[in-house]
Amino acid sequence: MGQKVTENLAFQELAGIFSAREFVWWYNGHPDCTNLSVDLQSTDTAVIIGQGNVALDVARILLRPLKELATTDIAEHAVSALQKSCIRKVYLVGRRGPVQAACTAKELREILGIPGVNLHIKEADLVTSSLDEEEMKKNRSQKRVYELFSKAAGSLTCRQISNFKLDLHFVFFKQPEIFLPTIDQRKVAGVRFEKTVLKGDDATGRQYAMGTGEFEEIKCGLVFKSVGYKSLLVDGSPFDQSKGIVPNSKGRVLMPSKTDNASYINGLYVVGWLKRGPTGIIGTNLYCAEETVESISEDIRVSLLGGCHSSHPGRVGLLEALRTKGVQYISFSGWEKIDTKEKESGSVKGKPREKITSWQELLQVANA
Repeated sequence: MGQKVTENLAFQELAGIFSAREFVWWYNGHPDCTNLSVDLQSTDTAVIIGQGNVALDVARILLRPLKELATTDIAEHAVSALQKSCIRKVYLVGRRGPVQAACTAKELREILGIPGVNLHIKEADLVTSSLDEEEMKKNRSQKRVYELFSKAAGSLTCRQISNFKLDLHFVFFKQPEIFLPTIDQRKVAGVRFEKTVLKGDDATGRQYAMGTGEFEEIKCGLVFKSVGYKSLLVDGSPFDQSKGIVPNSKGRVLMPSKTDNASYINGLYVVGWLKRGPTGIIGTNLYCAEETVESISEDIRVSLLGGCHSSHPGRVGLLEALRTKGVQYISFSGWEKIDTKEKESGSVKGKPREKITSWQELLQVANA
């Protein structure tokens, strides 16, 4: 008996199953996940469902040499746990093929270059179809990712080296079916996957994974789910349910309209994944934020030149709303105090910073 991967309860009932977001928050010192019970000692195998940048980050943390991690700003409790880690095999599993892998070339190149790790990529999975070739013609990023996989599969680094103690498996054309429990039904013992094939969609030009009815299992004691993210509706704001974004033009929120002539909601802006969807890396977020800030700046300039004036109270209204709701917030000067404190603590240990991992201490430092 197993548990369907699509059931949310599966992640609550079996120990050893986490969302990638929880794990990332844990090793980055997010106060909400500091006490996450990540057991890295009772198994030597971890399965990561997904092949996006976050999935690769999880694998990188599990496989990267500890002496390198110890000099980063990773949280101290995570370093301590990783020192005792018994993880030796990591599987990154995707529903589609290497052409459709959701990671960026930069992130993939980094994980492929981790020293002391045997890479496992089946050359049969790298065989492309005419639809794959068409996808790569339209998307240079996909082509670069595919070329990296091909180069890795054809190099000596993909052959098993006896003195390498760690293994990284890229598994394609598999979708999770059920989680397999231990005999006592308390912990995860593996994942059953259904083999898939790709089917083209004429309307979108994309290829989607279709189950074949054939199954195989990967035994493991840890599972990380990294299969996407969708923003939620913000009360009072327009929202595109199908795309999971607030309709906008360069960050300016658009009024709902059945015509192509949508108008802006004066003084309302959006940024980040709520603006464009869950894609991109830090550089993408930076450009996204700059674009929205430029829109705000343009609108302010128009207002100062005698154009339409916003009826929204702005910063004053925001602070009043926070006070009314009893929300604790940290000002920029408070953040600067936190930044200084973390850097000072980190310098003692030869790290960029030592993160403060509790809300209480963060507020104490910020309000000192």
